[in-house]
Amino acid sequence: MFDALEIVTTVVVGLMVGVELAVAFVMNPILNALPEDSSQLGHAHGGRMMGALMPFWYIGSLVLVAVWAVTGWDPHGTGLVVGGGVLLAVSVIMSVLLLVPINNRNKTWTPENRPADWKQQVQRWNRYHYVRVAVIVAAFTLLVAALV
Repeated sequence: MFDALEIVTTVVVGLMVGVELAVAFVMNPILNALPEDSSQLGHAHGGRMMGALMPFWYIGSLVLVAVWAVTGWDPHGTGLVVGGGVLLAVSVIMSVLLLVPINNRNKTWTPENRPADWKQQVQRWNRYHYVRVAVIVAAFTLLVAALV
């Protein structure tokens, strides 16, 4: 049973890392290359889609890691799981404080009502997102190392 928890947790966190990497290095460059109105509408639509899904994924991942750390407590490897959990908590805090406020504004914008600095706000979101991706990649790495 515990092996299943470790595997499910690692897969759930790994898939989340993959999605966030794809947003950072595939989707955003594609959206940024589109004409201005299409780019802004694409970012807004992506903000609505991902804004509805990702909170459950981040919190669910954090809960799974917490359960793993508590139920699998032993001197060997638990420190790595706890470290991964701390990094996931940091990513959740970063999301709530830095990324979600920008995303909540972005997802309501249209070419008719967007602010003059919409591109700068999207670029700021992208910079924060790169940092968040680095944090969750580090968390995933710790979880994988705990399996060994």
